[in-house]
Amino acid sequence: MSTATAAKRVIKNHLNELSAREWIAETVSVFVQKGLGANHAEAQIEREHPAPFSYQDVQRLINFFTKPGDKVLDPFSGVGSTLKACALSNRHGYGIELVGKFHNLAKRRLATEVDKNLFKLNRQILIRGDAREEIEKFKPDFFDFVVTSPPYWNILKNVDHKATQRLNNGLATKYSDSPRDFGNIKNYEEFLDALVGFFERCSRILKPRKYLCVIVSDFRHRDKLYMFHADLASRLATQHYKLKGITILYQKHKKVYPYGYPYAYVPNIHHQYVLILRNDGRE
Repeated sequence: MSTATAAKRVIKNHLNELSAREWIAETVSVFVQKGLGANHAEAQIEREHPAPFSYQDVQRLINFFTKPGDKVLDPFSGVGSTLKACALSNRHGYGIELVGKFHNLAKRRLATEVDKNLFKLNRQILIRGDAREEIEKFKPDFFDFVVTSPPYWNILKNVDHKATQRLNNGLATKYSDSPRDFGNIKNYEEFLDALVGFFERCSRILKPRKYLCVIVSDFRHRDKLYMFHADLASRLATQHYKLKGITILYQKHKKVYPYGYPYAYVPNIHHQYVLILRNDGRE
């Protein structure tokens, strides 16, 4: 190739609008969680959810895996962190939430925490319903990106130091009492099977070679540590998806509790995993 030809060559970024320098920074396998601080005015709705995640963290994923104008789905949207991030990033967000309380909080959050002028550039659609039913209403290859933090198993019902503090502050310690709630499935293997089956069905509405990011944490239940991220990743990466990477999200601002003291070692889990999978099943 001549020097003139090489000079004319343009590398087109098909995935996002980041520069090479920005791209490299986002591929480091450990993120430090961002946040506004517990007392910030825009953190008050977010903390109503028993397992929230920062809109700033999900915004990093949205900016890497999509371009402006792309359509993003969060099938377990909670209090709307993903849709707030979509609004601020000029993406079209779709959120599905089973629990009416959290659905309404998400609507209030978008109304109070996002500049209304941004909605002239993009739309944010909140759907109240069972995600298993609602995803069937979308056309095939509709979404450019699926990102979510799915319901945790029934561990949120454990009354530990954190749960006691939330109860004392009048905050929820579990998602709901609904039998349709994934978090209320009693058996861990059944819960895992249901979640994997759901994400496999999401591959129909996610465009080929586009990405699914699932934000999860390992957890303890009674005296057993469950490697939730590994169990979920290994099962998802067998049919429609290829596992492309796992990013650790370090939650340095989480409170520390005296779990196990003074009898046994019990860790304060201060990180989550971002499972990064590509939809390659229909190639």
